[in-house]
Amino acid sequence: MTDAMLLLCTCPSQASADLISEQLLERRLAACINQLAPVSSVYRWQGKIERASEIQLIIKSRAPLFAEIEQVILTLHPYEIPELLMLPISAGHGPYLAWLAAETS
Repeated sequence: MTDAMLLLCTCPSQASADLISEQLLERRLAACINQLAPVSSVYRWQGKIERASEIQLIIKSRAPLFAEIEQVILTLHPYEIPELLMLPISAGHGPYLAWLAAETS
């Protein structure tokens, strides 16, 4: 078992995705962040079905850092309720997991 995790977070623009990514990396809260763009999101918001083109962040980090990551995202993200989902990583390539841990320590 490992404490590695993936976090998913969508951003409305490249600028917001870059700002969040840079802050998480500078604070050593993430080892790597993939920015997938554009993704097409379809969701219900305030009683209406909405569509948006967004940047999907896939953040690689460790579970003990979740609260700090959440605080950075809530502070910088423009959405009222940003997506922030944590997916635990139960196993992975040992050297990669060691690198991830070293980059977030």
